Amino acid sequence: MFTGIIEAVGTLRKLEPRGGDLRLTVATGKLPMEDVQLGDSIATNGVCLTVVEKGAEHYVADVSAETLALTNFPHYAVGQKVNLERAVTPSTRLGGHLVSGHVDGSAEVVARENRARAIEFWLQAPAELARYLPHKGSVTIDGVSLTLNEVDGARFRLTIVPHTAQETTLLDLQVGDRVNLEVDLLARYLERLMQPAPTQTDSGLTLEMLARAGFMK
Repeated sequence: MFTGIIEAVGTLRKLEPRGGDLRLTVATGKLPMEDVQLGDSIATNGVCLTVVEKGAEHYVADVSAETLALTNFPHYAVGQKVNLERAVTPSTRLGGHLVSGHVDGSAEVVARENRARAIEFWLQAPAELARYLPHKGSVTIDGVSLTLNEVDGARFRLTIVPHTAQETTLLDLQVGDRVNLEVDLLARYLERLMQPAPTQTDSGLTLEMLARAGFMK
């Protein structure tokens, strides 16, 4: 689990295709690596990846075919800048929002405008994700926790304050660029909870049968 508060900007040092998936090496910049262990998770442009090798200033991770299909990793090249965040601990301050690192899809930057000292972006998300984009709700863009300041169907507006622009890759985004998008985790859970409960289990039992047997009131 992550918070969407970026700790460092890293650089893709190596990309190795491996039988349909990908192994990458990331130079970690100022990300503290002293307490990172093999098997730990690091969000890399919003994608939860498992550390399989590490050094003082880099880590190696595998990107599955499923992740390649849902993210922008197939379009990255050596030298690509990526936002980095280590997984939270029980003592971590939750400065952003709950982020799983499981990307839902890709969004396109359709407009960029400087407004005072901030940058405003309009992005276009896939139509099927529009219902998870509430006004003033949370969204994760390339691993950065942000607030939806305006929503129009599957289009939404974000305001990037100077600190966030300087400490992430968002300053470099231009019209036509694509970003990894993760919708609010709570919105997905609420949708699932609001769906009608099934009346029959895989074993053939029904709620009515359990009630007749005295297991339910």
